[in-house]
Amino acid sequence: MTPFGSDLWLIDGPHITAALGFHYPTRMAVARLPEGGLWLWSPVRPDPSIFAAIEALGSPRWIVAPNTLHHVHVAAWKAQFPKSRIAAAPGLGAPQKAVDFSIDRTLEADLPEDWGDTFDVVTFDNRLMRELVFFHRPSGTAIFTDMLQNMPPDWYRGWRRVVARLDRMTEPEPTVPRKFRMGFRDKTALRGAVARVQGWPVERVLMAHGTPVAARGGAVIRRAFGWV
Repeated sequence: MTPFGSDLWLIDGPHITAALGFHYPTRMAVARLPEGGLWLWSPVRPDPSIFAAIEALGSPRWIVAPNTLHHVHVAAWKAQFPKSRIAAAPGLGAPQKAVDFSIDRTLEADLPEDWGDTFDVVTFDNRLMRELVFFHRPSGTAIFTDMLQNMPPDWYRGWRRVVARLDRMTEPEPTVPRKFRMGFRDKTALRGAVARVQGWPVERVLMAHGTPVAARGGAVIRRAFGWV
């Protein structure tokens, strides 16, 4: 568990292999809520050592599935922390995106009261997924899941390396992969979502698949969405 600003911690999980053999690093985040409970974002594969580290920090109150792709391990985390509640991105739990857990709160613009003023949120609607992008106020961190990525340039080999480069998954700094750029149908809504994010006083940027940005994160976001 690595501190990442005030009341925010990062935990790197194991690599995963997705469609067509593409492998990805994984990462989850833990934040402390105003009343002391913990907020668990995009939980990685369950592991006893991770459970122990989190229990040493506090009591999990919320488990967050931040987009319609990052939910595989939520049920196992709920089983480990049965008193926690599950918050999910819009679309999870729908017939076309059934899940193996019960959702306590589908997140839109309004957030649970016990989150206080800790977070702000913006929803990005894409043909490939719906993603909630959070702003963690105490640490000044913008939290993306798949919308921003930047694996090292040698992360893949062979034809996957070529595809990843063309898709902009292996840029020098976090950016929006080309497949997601092409997946936005409502450009007006996209510009509105980007404007909301760019209006946050961002210092740091966190993502599930890429190197976290520890300083001048607002400038990184402006460059990442300069194509909008």
